[in-house]
Amino acid sequence: MHKKTIAELDRGLRQGDYSSVELTQHFLARIERLNPRLNAYITVDGDRALAAAERADSRRRQGQAGPLTGIPIAHKDIFCTQGLKTSCGSRMLDGFVAPYNATVVERLEEAGVVMLGKTNMDEFAMGSSNETSWYGPVRNPWDETRVPGGSSGGSAAAVAARLCAAATGTDTGGSIRQPAALCGLTGLKPTYGRVSRWGMIAFASSLDQAGPMTRSAEDAALLLQAMAGFDPRDSTSAQEPVPDYLTGIGQDLKGLRIGLPKEYFGEGLDAGVAASIEAAIAEFRRLGAEFRDISLPNSPLSVPTYYVVAPAECSSNLARFDGVRYGHRCQDPRDLTDLYTRSRAEGFGAEVKRRVMIGTYVLSAGYYDAYYLKAQKLRHLISDDFRRAFAGVDLILGPTSPTTAFPLGAKADDPVAMYLNDIYTIATNLAGLPGLSLPAAPASGLPVGLQLIGDYFQEARLLNVAHQLQKATDWHLASPPSFD
Repeated sequence: MHKKTIAELDRGLRQGDYSSVELTQHFLARIERLNPRLNAYITVDGDRALAAAERADSRRRQGQAGPLTGIPIAHKDIFCTQGLKTSCGSRMLDGFVAPYNATVVERLEEAGVVMLGKTNMDEFAMGSSNETSWYGPVRNPWDETRVPGGSSGGSAAAVAARLCAAATGTDTGGSIRQPAALCGLTGLKPTYGRVSRWGMIAFASSLDQAGPMTRSAEDAALLLQAMAGFDPRDSTSAQEPVPDYLTGIGQDLKGLRIGLPKEYFGEGLDAGVAASIEAAIAEFRRLGAEFRDISLPNSPLSVPTYYVVAPAECSSNLARFDGVRYGHRCQDPRDLTDLYTRSRAEGFGAEVKRRVMIGTYVLSAGYYDAYYLKAQKLRHLISDDFRRAFAGVDLILGPTSPTTAFPLGAKADDPVAMYLNDIYTIATNLAGLPGLSLPAAPASGLPVGLQLIGDYFQEARLLNVAHQLQKATDWHLASPPSFD
């Protein structure tokens, strides 16, 4: 059962081949047996999952089931879940149990999904390798000596190892697409505002966006359908109609204009990854797509721009975690200052502290204009590059990550090298555009991610293009051999 996509699992449930309870028990047994190898989950609640599965089976018997009813999924541990720990991968929130559900959790629950548990992640979503988690690193199921990507590494590893049918993730600078690429999945970062951020613990409020992590574009369409839409509780939520994503994935690619940015195919791109992307381009040509060379001249500035804007916003967002109302509190504080300083020093890990300090610095008097204001101007230039590009092409194609998954610890002592791993993904977050990573041909036995970038609210087009490629190829069907 674990080898089936959501669409296939739904068919089996409708035909009565198995119940949601049986399906959930199957995944729970796999988690118990295989998760210790990967550390993909922080929290698993079997009793809660089985109770949800029983409710899903009851809905099916009453003829009230949708395509997600009874499907076992996992949530990244950044989404608040009523009655279940939400840690954000941090010691700071190790004991935090939210009194409400995030909108994403709420909507998927209404659709009938079964929540198996909460997946591991880089602390407060700050990382590209899932090595900064308070709960220890996540391992890549394709090679357990390598990283799964971050920050949604637990979600990626869980889906790749078939420890859930799908998972939610969040993407601030590539945190859905990069782990999807390194673990051989389809991962979609929607347009900023497409999916509600309410109840999702904030890292950088102008960049964060939730999205699905699945085995196929069809599954991603099913999940996005339930997740997307306006939410009055989220001031950044877009009042934009939600199309039918599933019916939108049946269109051919004849005449589709795809842009190839020269900046994405130069120095730093691994030769094996480049060859895989070229093979995918050849397949798209066969399907009728047309390619044009384009330029995104300001894209090399996206990494330094991001690492000013994102830390500035995180330093503000994380100021609330002080050990007073909630969060980790130090033992026996001498006074209020000692309570603040020691609680935050003990509760936050090294990467979070680094970014909070950078953010505080760039927002401080005398440096605001030199750093933060300049970064915001560059952000506009990056957005303008995309606007000009989409005047001549329908979407943009390139690699998701410059390399395949790298060994655990390889970049732990070099923050800049780690940050450069997101060089192809960050620009879409700065511009607020949708981006999707899907599997290309593997390189040296490891997954390779192909990135598609669309214009605002063009998720349906991205999903269709990805689906058409997946109908014509079998790259997305591969699974880690030792987790069959």
